Parts: sequence; structure tokens; C-alpha cells
Amino acid sequence: MDQLAPGERYSPYRFFSAERWAKFRADTPLTLTEDEVRRLRSLNDPVDLEEVRRIYLSLSRLLSAHVEASQLLFQQRKQFFSTDDAQKSPFIIGIAGSVAVGKSTTARVLKELLARWPSSPKVDLVTTDGFLYPNAVLRENNLMDRKGFPESYDQGAVLKFLSEIKAGMSNVRAPLYSHLTYDVLEGEFVTIDRPDILIFEGINVLQTRELPADGKAIPVVSDFFDFSIYIDAPEELVHNWYVDRFMRLRETAFRDPRSFFHRYAELSSESALAIAEQLWKNINLKNLRENILPTRPRADLILRKGADHLIEEVALRKL
Repeated sequence: MDQLAPGERYSPYRFFSAERWAKFRADTPLTLTEDEVRRLRSLNDPVDLEEVRRIYLSLSRLLSAHVEASQLLFQQRKQFFSTDDAQKSPFIIGIAGSVAVGKSTTARVLKELLARWPSSPKVDLVTTDGFLYPNAVLRENNLMDRKGFPESYDQGAVLKFLSEIKAGMSNVRAPLYSHLTYDVLEGEFVTIDRPDILIFEGINVLQTRELPADGKAIPVVSDFFDFSIYIDAPEELVHNWYVDRFMRLRETAFRDPRSFFHRYAELSSESALAIAEQLWKNINLKNLRENILPTRPRADLILRKGADHLIEEVALRKL
């Protein structure tokens, strides 16, 4: 274990450098190719096969241990309650973090690695974007400038979806979202049918609520997680990545006339940069400080990135 700073001595986490973490891979095989990793990573995310070796193979091995332990506990509970219930609950992994920090890449890489374990588990990935209220509803409630904040999501629908997944129900539907039109796709869903593992990714999935005065149980999204991951980076780096991504999208996706942001494609570079900075300062930075970053200590694992967008440190919650 790496040496802790004095302020970290009583931390609930163990901290590892990326180099130290990489050694925990042991004999975990590399089952992805460089071409596959390129297809899985997001715009402006330089994750490559070496990063998969350094970070994600050890993480895959760790998650394998957690899934096996969960399955063993399920069998023990069956014996304890003397039931013959054959339907085990899916193992749910939550992935949180700011916009532009690389959550989507992490989720997609993990999905592929986990699905290629020797046991060939069924792994599904769902993002919280589809659970945003439609733009029409957000406009009606003056929430367009709060899109991505906790109040912009249909929390009831999220909790219903996760509770049905955890209960082992078949053919559970999750709404779909278009980043092109920047809106929920009306009447379009993805159907999740009893996976072994579900990855649930979104900026606010580790949110809590105020404690109820009457002591009644009020569920939160993370109550349904078996393991949670927070993708972390210094604020100034996330700011730079967000602005860089916005400027690159001006030259690609924003040029599509169907894009919600098409109007920004024809602006001068100076004007577009000013828009990106405004969106960051007035929406995404506020959300990061008020809602996202405060949830970081609730994660089981924190992956902290450096300036090159690659992970420099891993923090794992102690058992």
C-alpha cells in the first residue's frame, strides 16, 4: 500500500498509485484489442490498451471477486431461509462523476471486460440520460438551465427501474436519450432482461436525500448498488476537457442540422469558446460543486485522473 499523507491516515480508503494498482492484475487475461478500445472510448478520451492493462484488468479482477462473493451470499441466504428461489439478483455497479471526466468510456470498457470473463456473464449498460425529464417538461418548469441537476431527473422512474432489476424481473424497460437532439426519445426504450451484471452510469447516481424526520425509509438510487465507482479529476482539468470537447463537437456533431447545438457550429471560434465557458461556469461547474463532487466519498472505488486523462491514483474503500 502506498504511504498515506497525514490527513489520510484515518481515511476509509486505501490509496494506490496506478503503477501499484496495475500489479493486482495477476493473471487476468487481456481480452480487448486496440481497435476495440478505440471504438469504446469517448471523444477526447485517450484511453488505450496500455491503460486497460494498467487499470481496468485489476478492476475487472476485483469486481469478479465481489460478484462471486455476492453469489455465494445469495446461496447462503437461500439455505438460511430454506427457500428454493432460483432467481438471483443482478449485481449492479454504479458509475458517477462529472461531465467530460470519462464515465462513458469507463462504463463501456468495463462492460466488455466483464462480459468476457470465463463464465460469460450477461452484462448490460444503462445511463441515466434517458431518465431526464423531456425538454418540454424542463422548459415548462424553468429547468433547462438545471438540466443534469438532481431535480431534472424523474427519480421515481429511476427507482422503479432499479427496484425491478434488483427483484429479478424480466424485460424491464429504460427510456432512451439522444445526445444529438439533446432530448429523451419519446416512446423509445431499451429492454433489460435479467442480466447477471448491470452497469448504471450517470453524474448523480450517488446522490442522497435529507434524512426523514419520521424515520421512514426513503430509497435513493445507490441503495440498489452492489459496488460504486467515482471517476475523479481536479476541477481545472475537467473544465479544460469540457471546453475542448465542446470545441471539437463544433466541427463534428454540431454540424448536423438535427443537432440541438447546431446553432453553435457557425459561430466564430471566439464566440463558441465564450459559449462553452458560459455553459461550464453557469451549469456544469455549479452542478459539480453542489451535487456531484459531494457524493465522491460515498463510492467504493475512486479513479483519479491526471492531466493526460489517464488514471494516476486508485482509492479503494476498506472492508
